[in-house]
Amino acid sequence: MASSSKKKTTMAKIMREHRLREQRAEKQLRKEARKLAAAQASEQPDDPTAAPGQPPVEGAEPPHGEPAAEPLTGA
Repeated sequence: MASSSKKKTTMAKIMREHRLREQRAEKQLRKEARKLAAAQASEQPDDPTAAPGQPPVEGAEPPHGEPAAEPLTGA
């Protein structure tokens, strides 16, 4: 026959399990934060003055110190 006594869990075991659940939750948050930071870094354009799909702003400094092209004036 089966035992009729209740299964007892000590407070120490309950606290260990609680701490483990908290650590797993914190680890998941850190993992999601890393993924978000990586996604945002990959979305940033090389030229901070140009919007995605837009030409660079006139008169803005070109990236990497390249000389700016002179605007053409009618000859």
